[in-house]
Amino acid sequence: MGIKLLLLTLALYLGFIFTQERITTGTVTASDDNFPLPGVTVSVKGTSTNTLTDANGKYSIKVSTVHSTLVFSFVGFTTKEVKVTDKKSVWNVKLKSDAANLEEVVVTERDQQMYEREDKSISLSKAKVMPGGGLYAPAPIMNSMAADYNTEEYSTFEENVFHETKKDALTTFSIDVDRAAYSNMRRMINNGQIPPKDAIRIEEMINYFDYAYAQPTGKDPVSFQTEISDSPWNKGLKLLHIGLQARKIPVDNLPASNLVFLIDVSGSMGDYNKLPLLKQGFKLLVDQLRPKDHVAIVVYAGAAGMVLPSTSGNEKTKIKEALENLQAGGPTAGGEGIKLAYKIALDNFIKGGNNRVILATDGDFNIGTSSEADLKTLIENKRESGVYLSVLGFGMGNYKDNKMETLADKGNGNYAYIDDLQEAQKEFVTEFGGTLFTVAKDVKLQLEFNPKYVKAYRLIGYENRRLNNEDFNDDKKDAGEMGSGHTVTAIYEIIPTGVESQYLANVDPLKYQENKNLTSVGNSNEVLTIKLRYKLPDENTSKLIEQVVLDKHTAFDKTSDDFRLAASIAEFGLLLRQSNFKGNANYEHIIATAKSAKGNDEEGYRAEFIKLLKMAQLLSGKELTRDN
Repeated sequence: MGIKLLLLTLALYLGFIFTQERITTGTVTASDDNFPLPGVTVSVKGTSTNTLTDANGKYSIKVSTVHSTLVFSFVGFTTKEVKVTDKKSVWNVKLKSDAANLEEVVVTERDQQMYEREDKSISLSKAKVMPGGGLYAPAPIMNSMAADYNTEEYSTFEENVFHETKKDALTTFSIDVDRAAYSNMRRMINNGQIPPKDAIRIEEMINYFDYAYAQPTGKDPVSFQTEISDSPWNKGLKLLHIGLQARKIPVDNLPASNLVFLIDVSGSMGDYNKLPLLKQGFKLLVDQLRPKDHVAIVVYAGAAGMVLPSTSGNEKTKIKEALENLQAGGPTAGGEGIKLAYKIALDNFIKGGNNRVILATDGDFNIGTSSEADLKTLIENKRESGVYLSVLGFGMGNYKDNKMETLADKGNGNYAYIDDLQEAQKEFVTEFGGTLFTVAKDVKLQLEFNPKYVKAYRLIGYENRRLNNEDFNDDKKDAGEMGSGHTVTAIYEIIPTGVESQYLANVDPLKYQENKNLTSVGNSNEVLTIKLRYKLPDENTSKLIEQVVLDKHTAFDKTSDDFRLAASIAEFGLLLRQSNFKGNANYEHIIATAKSAKGNDEEGYRAEFIKLLKMAQLLSGKELTRDN
C-alpha cells in the first residue's frame, strides 16, 4: 500500500511539472544587421500555441517547464528551431536571410476551395498553415491563379516631369495625408511580390512615417520647415525637403465625435484579412471613445441597413457586440450604404464636433452606384454637408484601390490600408487624433522658384494632387486635410542654374519673346518662396502663411534624420515605379541611407522599412534573373 501511494504521489508530481507553464520572451533580429524583425511567427513545436513578434521584433509566449522547442518562421528568412529550458526565460534569436523563401506567397482558404471547385491539377499538400487561416504555398500556384483571379485595380498616372523655371516658375498642389500605398506595398512585398508601378504613390509612402518637425507656436494650426541638400541618385542635382506639422491637440481636449461605421459585409469580405480583421480594428477604436462620443453602425451588402443607432461611447460592450455579430454575404451596394451613412451622420450632427463616416471595405462595389465616376459625384455632393469621410481598405485579390482613393480624396477625409492588426492599432490608437480629428482643411501649397538658383524643378509624387496655379487663391477649390499631430512631407528635385541635365529637352529659342530680366528680389539670395493656404474646420475663408527659403546648403550626410529617411523612401519609390528619373538609384544606397536615418524608432516602423527594402532587393534580383 505504501509503495502504491508513493508511485501515485510521484505520478501526480511529475504530471504537475510536465503541465506547468511559464512565459518565455525575447527579440528576433536579422543576423546580417541586427535589426528587429516584426511579424515573425513564433510557435511551440507540436502544439497549436503561436504568436507574432511586434513592431520591435519582441515576442512573449507560454511554454512548458520541461524542454520545449520554439519555431521561428518568416517569409524571406530561414526557419529556425530553438530548444528552450527552464534555466532562463529570455531567448533572443537571429534569423538568416533566405531568397528561396521569397518564392512563397499567401493563398487564402477561399483560393484553395476555388481550385478544388474548378478541379485544377495543382497540389497544395505542401502548403503550410499561416496565422488567420491562410496558407503559404509555392509561387507558381499564385502565378497561375493570378490570371483568373486577381482583379485588383489601380488608377494609372504619369509621373511629374521637370519644369523650367524661366518658363513656369510657379507650382501648386494639394497636400496629402493618405498612407494606403505604403501598407499595401508592404503587404505585397511580404507576400513575395513586387507591386505594380501604379500601386506606388510615393507621397503616401513618405507620409506613412512620423517626422520630428517642430510644433506650430503661433496662432496658425499648421507650420512648415525646409531643408536643401544633394540628390543622392542624380549627381549635381538638389533636393528640397518641405515638412508640414499640424498642431497636436490632447485627446481630452478634442471635440465630441459623431461617428458612423459604414461596413461592407458583402460576400467578398469573408476572408480572414477582411471582415474578421475589420472587427478587431474597430474594437480598438471603440476602446478610445469617450462618453461624449457617439457611434452608429451601418452595413451594406445587397442592400444597406442600420444595425446600431447612434450610441454613446460609454456603452462599449453594446457597440462591440454589434460588431461581433456581423457576417459576410451577398453582392455589394456600396453607393446605397454611403447615402444611408451620411443621412444618419446628419441626423446626429454635432455642431462644432467631429462628424465623420468611416467606410471599411475592399472597394469591390458591383451593384447600384458603383463606377469610379458615379462614386466621385456622389461624394462631392455629400462633402458640403460638413460630414468628413475616412476610408479603410482591407484584403487582396479583388481590392479596388482606385475607387477607395477617389472616395477619400473627394470626401474631405483620409485613406489607409489595413493589412494587419498592428496597422489597425497605428490608425486607431497610436495616431487616434490625426486619423479622426481635422485641425486644418483645404491645405494647399504654392512655390515660386528663383531662376537665379533654380534652372528646373520636379515635384516627386503628388501626381493626383496637382492644382492649377489659379486654384491656390480660389477658396472653392477642394484640397487636403490635416488632422491633430499630422505631418506632411513633400520633396522637390531641383536642377541648379548652370547645371546641364539629360532631363531637359533641347528646345529652340522663342522667335517673338525674350527672357525677362530678374527683379531686384530675384537678384537676392532667395532660392524660392513658399505659400501655404488653409481653412479652419468650420470656416470657408482661407488663411495665408508665407515663407522665404534662402541660399543655404547642407551636405547630404549632415542633413536631419527626417531628410535622409524621406529621401530613401523617395528613392525606393523611384525604383518600384521604374521611374524615368531614377538616375543611379540602387538598393545598397537606399538601405544604407535608411539605416543612418533610423533615429528614435519607438514603434519600429523604420526598422520594418529596412527589412522591406532587403526583401524587395531580393525579389528584384529574382525578377532580373527571370527576365534574362
